[in-house]
Amino acid sequence: MTAPAAATASATARTAAIRINARAGVVIAMAAFLGIVAFFWPFLVAPGKFGSNYAPPLIFGVLLVIVLCVVISEIAEGGINSKALAMLGVLSAVNAAIRPLGAGTAGIETVFFVLVLAGRVYGPGFGFTLGCTSLFASALITGGVGPWMPYQMFGCAFVGMLAGFLPKAGGRREVALLAVYGSVSGYLFGFLLNLSFWPFSLDPNSSIAYLPGLPFTEQFQRYLAFDLATSLGWDTGRAVTNFVCVCLAGPAVLTVFRRAARKARFQAPVRFGPRGSGTGPDRPSAPPANP
Repeated sequence: MTAPAAATASATARTAAIRINARAGVVIAMAAFLGIVAFFWPFLVAPGKFGSNYAPPLIFGVLLVIVLCVVISEIAEGGINSKALAMLGVLSAVNAAIRPLGAGTAGIETVFFVLVLAGRVYGPGFGFTLGCTSLFASALITGGVGPWMPYQMFGCAFVGMLAGFLPKAGGRREVALLAVYGSVSGYLFGFLLNLSFWPFSLDPNSSIAYLPGLPFTEQFQRYLAFDLATSLGWDTGRAVTNFVCVCLAGPAVLTVFRRAARKARFQAPVRFGPRGSGTGPDRPSAPPANP
């Protein structure tokens, strides 16, 4: 490992804002499985089985909210302090404020690059939590609350979390890695979100509509055709936005985030000394008394 990469690796270990213990890791793995089921419900549940074509996304949306609450509570119990909570609030507000700048026009989304950079610097636990809180705050501000919101929160949570698991790199290689990841995540996010409403968004007689009873391969081919015909342009706009934002603002934002993490010392142990001793690793010794 080169010196810059080693320095980046050690810095990442020190700046992780939220620790993920073993139990939280198991809960996140279970949440990922349930999330996949919730997104891929058209291949698992036939429309109308619950009495209404709109029931499955609503049911799975409520399930995702419950799952996200459980995961966040496990992450918080595992190790989130007041400094990490303050940073989470600040970045959630920033994301909620900058998201309307893109407004989704032509697929332009300004919320993802902050998730990617914050997840990279502050760790997967912080990235997961930030994806949930920033999308929730943004939905409240922009009036975007609806059955689609849990799916967006879940998708953004894993965009931020997976950024914390990217391989170690430094300098321009790190920026290029994050830019490519931002582009790929932009496509995957749109690919998954379309699954939540695809079965009832088209005329059943269409060649790209959902058709109950088809084998998985034929059903998946129909969905690919639907995604390419209706969403590819928007997903490309999102991917390009992520790539450009990370390339232009990435180096400066990474520097600011890491400097803030060093100042905050998220994982620094708290030590209490005798009252009035005035000595410790973070406190200077008292000046000598005047004779």
